[in-house]
Amino acid sequence: MFSAIKNIFVPEKIVLSDGKEIKPPKPVAPYIVIGLIVSVILAINITGFNFSTLIKRGSYFFDILKDMFPPDFSYASKVVTPLIETVKMSVLGSLIGSFLAIPFAILSAVNITKSKIVIAIVRFVLSITRTLPTLIIALLATYFFGLGTFAGTVAITIFTFGLVVKMLYEKIETVDMGPFEAMEAVGSTRLKAFIGSIIPQIAPSYVSICLYSLELNVRYAAILGYVGAGGIGVILNEKIGWRQYDQVGMILVMLFITVVIIEQISKYVRERLG
Repeated sequence: MFSAIKNIFVPEKIVLSDGKEIKPPKPVAPYIVIGLIVSVILAINITGFNFSTLIKRGSYFFDILKDMFPPDFSYASKVVTPLIETVKMSVLGSLIGSFLAIPFAILSAVNITKSKIVIAIVRFVLSITRTLPTLIIALLATYFFGLGTFAGTVAITIFTFGLVVKMLYEKIETVDMGPFEAMEAVGSTRLKAFIGSIIPQIAPSYVSICLYSLELNVRYAAILGYVGAGGIGVILNEKIGWRQYDQVGMILVMLFITVVIIEQISKYVRERLG
């Protein structure tokens, strides 16, 4: 056993039939494992993670679940309106953010935009956009635009914009540039060449990315009510504060059903595109 462990760190030389010795390269995997173990130990010490506390107090989580189910079905009618608001926020924010992402994705792609300064500036702005959590963006939006679904829609738009731009320009950078260069060679402008040669290659991926962002946004929109950005999060925050967990359960059930329906629609569209 000890010899096997030793061979992992110091592999034995391979002797060929002609007597030559080949020393295999030093393996990297053991050192990666050691680094991960050390990182986990440091993380546990820094965060104060305690298994005994998790075991002792983890049962409280299941106590709340017991209060949530069965849910209060009589409360379902009051969930419909804010749930529709949440879906509207998600759809509108996803559409606007995905549309605005197209020109910025073009400016961020190194195979389309030749100016390194433009690429650096655009990517820096995008990094800031993606760094801010959606909840913080929604909080700032409520200060500028007031409480309500408009602030939530703005927050979702900004989040979608950052996500779609990142994924789209990475896709643009992997396309076949032959048709693009051929169209430029016969006199087409870069815009016409992009529309005629690059868009057909990225269109299915772009639609798939937009649908994926919509799925995420429906989930994120559910918590925007915590900062007054409208939607189902408003009543969710209220019912959790009042410890009315049976009604919280009803909210979560209807949100789950909505998310599943949207995911199935997105899956169907992606399969048709594929």
